Amino acid sequence: MMSNTSEAKKRFLQELKMEAARELGRLEFVRENNDHYKGDVSSRQNGSEGGPIGGEMVRRMVQYAKNNISQI
Repeated sequence: MMSNTSEAKKRFLQELKMEAARELGRLEFVRENNDHYKGDVSSRQNGSEGGPIGGEMVRRMVQYAKNNISQI
């Protein structure tokens, strides 16, 4: 069972992912919106569809950390 802080962190990351996907116009590639079998899809295709979402999430996490470093 996750603690409340773990659940809050998970929700925070989920929100970052959905926000990034929405702004990139790629909501259809987020797992929560698209849970069909993808074993027959090449890694190149999966990366080109969902990769930009992960990259944007990382940029946002780095920016968040830079903005909140004094609180750590």
